[in-house]
Amino acid sequence: MAQALQARIDAAFVEPACGVNRSKSDTQRRKGCAKALTPGAAAGGCAFDGAKIALQPIVDAAHLIHGALACEGNSWDNRSSASSGPTLYRTSFTTDLSELDIVMGHGEKKLFRAIREVIDRYSPPAVFVYSTCVPALVGDDIEAVCKAAAEKFGTPVIPVNAPGFVGSKNLGNKLAGQALLDHVIGTIEPERTTTTDINIVGDYNLSGELWQVKPLFDRLGIRILGSITGDARYRQVAMAHRARVTMLVCSKALVSLARQLEERYDIPWFEGSFYGISDTSQALRTLCRMLVERGASADLLPRCEALIAAEEARVRAALEPLRPRVAGRRVLLYTGGHKSWSVVSALQELGMEVVGTSMRKSTESDKDRVKTIMGDDSHMFENMAPKEMYQVLKSAGADVLMSGGRSQFVALKAKTPWVDVNQEKHKPYAGYAGMVKLVSAIDRAINNPMWAEIRDPAPWESRAAPGQVPSGRAASGDATDFEDC
Repeated sequence: MAQALQARIDAAFVEPACGVNRSKSDTQRRKGCAKALTPGAAAGGCAFDGAKIALQPIVDAAHLIHGALACEGNSWDNRSSASSGPTLYRTSFTTDLSELDIVMGHGEKKLFRAIREVIDRYSPPAVFVYSTCVPALVGDDIEAVCKAAAEKFGTPVIPVNAPGFVGSKNLGNKLAGQALLDHVIGTIEPERTTTTDINIVGDYNLSGELWQVKPLFDRLGIRILGSITGDARYRQVAMAHRARVTMLVCSKALVSLARQLEERYDIPWFEGSFYGISDTSQALRTLCRMLVERGASADLLPRCEALIAAEEARVRAALEPLRPRVAGRRVLLYTGGHKSWSVVSALQELGMEVVGTSMRKSTESDKDRVKTIMGDDSHMFENMAPKEMYQVLKSAGADVLMSGGRSQFVALKAKTPWVDVNQEKHKPYAGYAGMVKLVSAIDRAINNPMWAEIRDPAPWESRAAPGQVPSGRAASGDATDFEDC
């Protein structure tokens, strides 16, 4: 592994803003969180996959994968990040390295030609170039190629040096954030700035969730200057250094980015969520308070409270007919990140009981929030094998499983309704409007009449086998009792 890449990886693990390090002494904090990689460390997603997930929602840029075709085939469109305009991010670009390219050392030349072709044909504002395992192992210097291409063609070409073998998907998220800090953020100055400019970091506009929150900002006069990276334009990301406040949505992925924005550009940040009524309101209050502290007009605070009061009244009225249909129902939540606590809070607002929640991809602060919300950690799971999940669904008497698509078959086997709340979902559940959609989805799943029929014994299970006396019937010794079966 190249020394520069190794140094970047080591730096990614030294994160003083994460919950684990904040609880350490000064001496221990300087040691960071570094752990030696072990075989299987990238299981469930490699570093390249994580980097592509984090940056692909920059919708007007070209995303070029330097490597074998399978790397792009496995990673393309792996999230339902929506765009309000450009669709170039949905076009796959790859150098499609062959065995001959690798043996003859043609990788760097092929990458340079690919960058030129993409720029000539599509004229993107920028090209992101992702390294994968094979070119990293043979020593292709993508940073040198990107620098030469940018000087030659006059278009920013950003190297994302996160080959899959260096670690997990989460490490790839962090390396992608570092690439933005090193090569993008601060390279363009906005035409104008306001006292209510903000950054939203770690929201990927999955199924258009950001669009359910943006109208709230518009009504308050708050402008999303830097969107990193949901429905983002390259210029937006490049101007993020002029925002007044950063809201961090997924701290597990991009806490390093938020922390370094504060260190480099004096932009304070906080972690919030737009899942659930209370969390959405709290995020708006915190954001407005911090903006006022940074110079925004003081009337922003009463306007924020008026907006919250109106929206909460509206959404609670919309939820009133749905509440009796879901209240008291038991939920097993298997997701990760900030949803591990924000969705719990949202469900409890409806009177539902959460019998368990997973802590995958969750920070220590996420775990502390879950303990506060649920009272203890007895219902928290790090990872749950399918067999264990099935047993929990049965033993806890769960009425619904809320998880990602890979767990839906466990729910079906357990004859339990399932609601998709993970990154692949096709319904937006963020903000006040999203809460109504989430409860409607839970209602449709739990109260679907097919589940009663599925759980009933099959006709052949309710009849005795030939030669046996069926339950509740007197023995007659007549084997013709079942001739009509």
